[in-house]
Amino acid sequence: MGKKFQRYIENFTCGNCGFSVRGNGYTNHCPACLWSQHVDIAPGDRAECCRGLMEPVEFTIKRGAYILVHRCTQCGMVKRNKAAKDDCFEAILRLSGQPPD
Repeated sequence: MGKKFQRYIENFTCGNCGFSVRGNGYTNHCPACLWSQHVDIAPGDRAECCRGLMEPVEFTIKRGAYILVHRCTQCGMVKRNKAAKDDCFEAILRLSGQPPD
């Protein structure tokens, strides 16, 4: 059985766009540009040594929720994470390759 999620409230500066992000304990990507950082092996553990930037490469929709797909620019690991309510919806739509209406 996997490790239990570890919630830590952390603020951070986006490594891609420099946006100052206020974390809520579940925040794992920048709400402005959607980029993340490869810091977890299990969600919330901060045990990953890679630390590469995670590029948002696409999204899917599962049960009505937007799921962002990130690929690490350093090691290639692919991870999926739910979009947050405060994420820039236009940035999510740009992942489809189609311009927003």
